[in-house]
Amino acid sequence: MLVANLATVALVLAGMVALGAHDGFSVVDGLLLVCALAITPWNAIGFWNAAVGLYLLHGRRRGIEAAAPFLAPPLPEGPITARTAILLTVRNEDPSRALARLKAVKADLDLSGHGGAFDFHVLSDTSRPEIATAEEALVAAWRAQEGASRIFYRRRADNAGFKAGNIRAFCTDAGERYDFMLPLDADSLMGADTILSMVRLMAAYPRLGILQSLVVGLPSQSAFGRIFQFGMRHGMRSYTLGASWWAGDCGPFWGHNAVIRVAPFRDACHLPELPGGPPFGGPVLSHDQVEAVLMRRAGYEVRVLPVESESYEENPPAATDFVGRDLRWCLGNLQYLRLLTVPGLAASLQPMSRFQLVWAILMFVTVPAHPTLLALLPLAAAEAGPAYPTGLALALYGGMMAMALLPKLAGVADVLLTTGGVARYGGALRFAGSVAVELVFSFLLSAITAMAVTLEMVRLLLGRVRASWRAQARDGHGVDFAHAARAFWPQTVFGLAVLVALLAVQPVLALWAAPVLAGYVLAIPFTMATADPRLGRLCVRLGLCAVPEEFRPSRVQRLLAGESFEARRAA
Repeated sequence: MLVANLATVALVLAGMVALGAHDGFSVVDGLLLVCALAITPWNAIGFWNAAVGLYLLHGRRRGIEAAAPFLAPPLPEGPITARTAILLTVRNEDPSRALARLKAVKADLDLSGHGGAFDFHVLSDTSRPEIATAEEALVAAWRAQEGASRIFYRRRADNAGFKAGNIRAFCTDAGERYDFMLPLDADSLMGADTILSMVRLMAAYPRLGILQSLVVGLPSQSAFGRIFQFGMRHGMRSYTLGASWWAGDCGPFWGHNAVIRVAPFRDACHLPELPGGPPFGGPVLSHDQVEAVLMRRAGYEVRVLPVESESYEENPPAATDFVGRDLRWCLGNLQYLRLLTVPGLAASLQPMSRFQLVWAILMFVTVPAHPTLLALLPLAAAEAGPAYPTGLALALYGGMMAMALLPKLAGVADVLLTTGGVARYGGALRFAGSVAVELVFSFLLSAITAMAVTLEMVRLLLGRVRASWRAQARDGHGVDFAHAARAFWPQTVFGLAVLVALLAVQPVLALWAAPVLAGYVLAIPFTMATADPRLGRLCVRLGLCAVPEEFRPSRVQRLLAGESFEARRAA
């Protein structure tokens, strides 16, 4: 994988050097080269992850076991003897909504006959008194209804350490009672079959420290949410399998929907306090991957279960919510730059663990290269002479576009090559239409996000952003023009400026750049349209961008739907 990625970067470098050398290497050529090299590593990793994952799925017998050797038959069965704590971490969330998911998980486990091996803890960092009162009342009612012996509630007076501090406090106070813990976010949902399978694997393989499930999106009523998760759903399978194959026992942890061995987590995964003040110093915000590398340092494996199962989450319902979440991740991941300088820490990690942190940094630190490259296009076009190597330029453009798209295309190929795969998405016509819609959607959204992250990084460098743990929007909602314009006017101004400059210098180039520029120019109407409840209802009615569970809900989804109905009726 290292050779494949380095070769890809070298190929792009050679192409960009040849392109710039046609009439003498200029400053603009040099800047374009830097931008292309910044973009390429992240895209190359995604390309090769997806290519390898697709091969393991359909080109190699028992390919999944090559990435996940613990899945080699016979798989562990039998009674559950380990004690597992299922943790719901909340802060200022709608308590009835969050608890409905935890109740559904408990009901599904109880129906499995193994529910007695699990306890349920609501870990609250809620700061708003009215929400805290509602939390306490709802948990008390739940305990009275089902018995208090397995249901617990604890609210901290402050949220020191954010979510990671909340879970650490649990490990310190109650962790000795449990072999494993399974943290859930307020929008998480997991089925009993998946939980039991993961717990059995953890018990059968004592060197497993963290077993992360492949988390997929739940059916959504929001047009934005359903289109986004449709693309993630099939795009993640090949990508995750390929990444699991080469990352091996130094895999990722996403902070939720994972089974964790409590003792080594409590003893070895205490997060360091980063030197300096905010935004890069202080508590570690993106705690999950740091905990993963510390678990591996302690001698335990961190693995991904790289197959679809009943492990769900909900995605943001509008572009404004999605970008807000991305910006929180941006700050957290960029903190790893300072984390890697903590004396003695980086040197004590496995080489693959260090790379996982670098990879997380690359996810954001290279993003400003995208709008910068676009801004340079009019200058490059103005410099281009009559002998400009158009064929080479188009080849580079097409190659970089293919690298970015392959994870999605590999996911589409996986569905087409899997027996009954297309039928799970509602049939060939629905699937083809959904793929086309999602591809356009992803082009538009990536441009909006690129500019937002670039501006956020500028603010971070100026020290103007401070961390907070806020409740996220979970349900669909409209976004009016004023809100969309306030959020994304910089994207619109930037896109129009580049478009006008290209039309003035080289109109043909404007056509080639249109797929990338469209997201900037259309940022405001895109945000309003994809958040419009009417479009969401239309997509639901047509079955457009539906995930398989929309056509065949799992048992835990049916339990949640029943619980949600009862909650609404009671309200």
